[in-house]
Amino acid sequence: MSGRLANKIAVVTGAGGGIGRKSALLFAIEGAKGVVCADLNLDAAKETARLVAELVGNKKVAVAIGADVSKSDQSKAMIDLAEKTFGGLHVLFNNAGLMHSNDDDAVSTSEQVWDLT
Repeated sequence: MSGRLANKIAVVTGAGGGIGRKSALLFAIEGAKGVVCADLNLDAAKETARLVAELVGNKKVAVAIGADVSKSDQSKAMIDLAEKTFGGLHVLFNNAGLMHSNDDDAVSTSEQVWDLT
């Protein structure tokens, strides 16, 4: 498959709807060989994975996981799923979460504020 993400593996957080869902679909269109659709709402993530598979005609191109990105063990589970299912990870699209009024750039934001996202 050709495209900007040909043979790449991606994790999309917040993939249950909106920008996350559309991004997962676009990643597949661009040739990703694997898309992990992660969302707090597992049913929504499963629907996105189904739509991705339907779009490219390959049931094995997408998997879903229910995950809260503010929990490190659940974030690790997303990465582990990508590695176990598709053999690695090339793209991580951190779409999920909300920023707090005390946020700063990604490096300077305190862990306490990150925990509120």
